[in-house]
Amino acid sequence: MAQTILIVDDDPVQRRLLEAAISRSGMTVVTAPGGGPALDLINGPKGEQIALVLLDLIMPDIDGLEVLSKLRVSHPDLPVIVLTAKGGIDSAVEAMRAGANDFLVKPASPERIAVSIRNQLKIGTLSGEITRLKKKTDNRLTFDDLIAKSDEMRQVARLGVRAAQSTIPILIEGESGVGKELVARAIQGSSDRSGRPFVAVNCGAIPENLIESILFGHEKGAFTGASERHLGKFQEADGGTLFLDEIGELRLDMQVKLLRALQEGEVDPVGAKRPVKVDVRIISATNRDLAELTKEGRFREDLFYRLNVFPIFVPSLRERKDDIPALARHFITRFAVEEHKPVAGLTPEAADLLERYSWPGNVRQLENTIFRAVVLCDGSLLDICDFPQIASAMGVESRPRRASAVADAQAIQAATFAPALPQSPYAMSMTGPDGHMRRMEDMESEIIRTAIARYDGHMSEVARRLGIGRSTLYRKLKEFGLEPEEAQEEEKPQSEARKVG
Repeated sequence: MAQTILIVDDDPVQRRLLEAAISRSGMTVVTAPGGGPALDLINGPKGEQIALVLLDLIMPDIDGLEVLSKLRVSHPDLPVIVLTAKGGIDSAVEAMRAGANDFLVKPASPERIAVSIRNQLKIGTLSGEITRLKKKTDNRLTFDDLIAKSDEMRQVARLGVRAAQSTIPILIEGESGVGKELVARAIQGSSDRSGRPFVAVNCGAIPENLIESILFGHEKGAFTGASERHLGKFQEADGGTLFLDEIGELRLDMQVKLLRALQEGEVDPVGAKRPVKVDVRIISATNRDLAELTKEGRFREDLFYRLNVFPIFVPSLRERKDDIPALARHFITRFAVEEHKPVAGLTPEAADLLERYSWPGNVRQLENTIFRAVVLCDGSLLDICDFPQIASAMGVESRPRRASAVADAQAIQAATFAPALPQSPYAMSMTGPDGHMRRMEDMESEIIRTAIARYDGHMSEVARRLGIGRSTLYRKLKEFGLEPEEAQEEEKPQSEARKVG
């Protein structure tokens, strides 16, 4: 789904002109006739869909500055572009101090508006990514920071938030690549241990002769090569959380020592004379069936019951396909910025391909697939040809990329996962998507709307430049959905001004 832009302006003519210009950029547009309706819309159930606000500064009910001040309290990260005819330096400074992200003076060209919108959306995406990375580094990541739109993942979040309120041992189960560590980090960030150490250990990747030393630490001289004292992972995580990934790979003798550490709250470093007390919250994870391993004698039953107190199952990506569009949009935006590529989204065909694929490698596979596609892509949208391995596995023909600029622009407007790149508002094609000539009525409508945009809605100037009478222009505006009364309302002050002069 394309990102939604909210236009707030009390002038109906300006609203329609802005809506037409922004819609041509492939973005979804909603409008509000004033500050009050705009705040109701943003704070309503569909408010989370709004990615940016284009705000008029002077309105009769609630002016733009008051709207800005209220938005910065309820939605501090929502980008706002102020667009007003009052273009003084004082107005710009006042708007920016109130929290505006950009300030445009009417009449602003559609190209300038589109560039400002694109820049603010990109800045917003980068700011969100930086915030997530900082929270992850500070061990303050929460479930609100995870991309989880499906009902299945919302259930995971509900369980995780509840488990975070205590120190109960948690076992996270799920296939490889579903994001078990992110869920563990979100549990840590939602608990009273937020901001404290989060230490992750992959039990399947530790050499067998070093497991004890890495987990519990060792003293200087404890064995050959131990030239200095080493704190184990338990001591590193003291006061925070220890995440034991792939716990099913831990060998049996280490399972005994792990069980003692969990029961006694202390560890025995190799070569130490006395145990060391530790305060650690344990979250373990596995992609294997621990109950089955216990039956086979490959995992200790007492340790299994100790770890499996609060199980959380993270479903595979094929079981939560509602998350695929949001994840794809996130990865495309991130990698497009990192690789300096103008990739804006996916074609409808490519989006459908990704949603139908089973993703055996789950979110990790989707991320790497998008990364490769963005690096190799030469167009504005990722198409089926950018996913040759997925297309081959699905038995879908990987057609060549369309070279036509017109076809590419049409595909951008049809994209479902991301906003499209704008095309020139004054460029008009004489042929339609089917390759046949367009109807005269459609071309006439586009010419008139373009003229209105170019001459800032001054109907007398529009009529003069098009070589038609004003009455004819108003009649045609009514045919095309723009009421002539609205246009005449705009011109009254001008005519009255001429009479006074």
